[in-house]
Amino acid sequence: QVQLVESGGGLVQAGGSLRLSCVASGDILRVRDMGWYRQAPGKHREGVATFSVPADTNYADSVQGRFTISSDRAKKTVTLQMNSLNPKDTAVYYCRIVCDTSTLFYAEYWGQGTQVTVSS
Repeated sequence: QVQLVESGGGLVQAGGSLRLSCVASGDILRVRDMGWYRQAPGKHREGVATFSVPADTNYADSVQGRFTISSDRAKKTVTLQMNSLNPKDTAVYYCRIVCDTSTLFYAEYWGQGTQVTVSS
């Protein structure tokens, strides 16, 4: 079993910053991909920033230049530094990991989500 624990969400004014962190634990033999996704009310879940082994980083166009993803594979952590936040960034943010376990290849797991609210 794999667990993801997210932290760092909250309420911030437009123009402010937040830092999200996610720690993965459990039966993880190899990390394939870690990243952040978000879902705003009434909208589909979308990718925000992802980090794929060995070092392939991708950002949504809407956050390019404002958000930075970083990952420590050894510690199985991924962080998302969010700067210049605006109300359109308001959403529940989810951490996702794709990994190999003792019984599965490319298994996908999600965190419980953390709320980010940006006030205008």
